[in-house]
Amino acid sequence: MSDLLPPDAEEMRAWAEAARAAFPAPFAALSSDVRVVVEEWPDDALLDEMKIESAFGLTGLYEGAALTERSVDHPEPPSTVTLFRRPILDEWADRGDVGLRALVVHVTVHEFAHHFGWSDEDIARIDRWWE
Repeated sequence: MSDLLPPDAEEMRAWAEAARAAFPAPFAALSSDVRVVVEEWPDDALLDEMKIESAFGLTGLYEGAALTERSVDHPEPPSTVTLFRRPILDEWADRGDVGLRALVVHVTVHEFAHHFGWSDEDIARIDRWWE
């Protein structure tokens, strides 16, 4: 990343992949089949479906069935973690109290937590990030 330009989608994705690579056992193995993508913005249909008024309100998304909801009889196709680059950049600029890479890692870990079957409430109990 240059001093004048924010990271592009590929650099942000590389940060997310590095975060996943650092997961401890058994989470590293359990996350290996999840796709990680970076898009500029969430689309309007997704925002409508989630009842989110502003695209700036969604920095990441987990799509798929949590591991706790899968079974041998009903395996799921690979899941996806999507990071939304522009909302992350906006949140980083607004916060001013966290590094950009740290924010990307946080959003990545939060979305993977949903893959592991944790609810937002479960995550909040162990991660006081937003306080």
